[in-house]
Amino acid sequence: MPLMPKRTKYRKMQKGRMRGKATRGNKVTDGEYGIQAVTGGWITGNQIEAARVAMTRYVKRNGKVWIKIFPDKPITSKPIGTRMGKGKGAPEKWVAVVKPGRVMFEIAGVPENVAREALRLAMNKLSVRTKIIARETESKVGDIDEDK
Repeated sequence: MPLMPKRTKYRKMQKGRMRGKATRGNKVTDGEYGIQAVTGGWITGNQIEAARVAMTRYVKRNGKVWIKIFPDKPITSKPIGTRMGKGKGAPEKWVAVVKPGRVMFEIAGVPENVAREALRLAMNKLSVRTKIIARETESKVGDIDEDK
């Protein structure tokens, strides 16, 4: 069963536009390594599930995997061979809108080489260009120079 919301306020949604970069969800927060989108696009529920399966199979169910995106946008399409008009088509699939910079998957609890290979396998399942990023180490407040 693919990922989709249990219920929504409206059945159909407008296409919308994907402009700008991701301002939220653009850092690795839960895991050690993550997959970050380089380009924007729609990621379907099936792609998310395929990437998850690829990662968990490679790490042999060790470590922990976080999915940081959820397909909550319905995409409609009219049947093939149908003439123009007669209203909007029926909801066909669910997608997550991904902007450049968005972290989509995170992994922790496995060695770096295993994590990178698992993420690489997952990246091949996605329809946007991506890169692997590591968690940034937080600098303490006292480390900042206060010479001003």
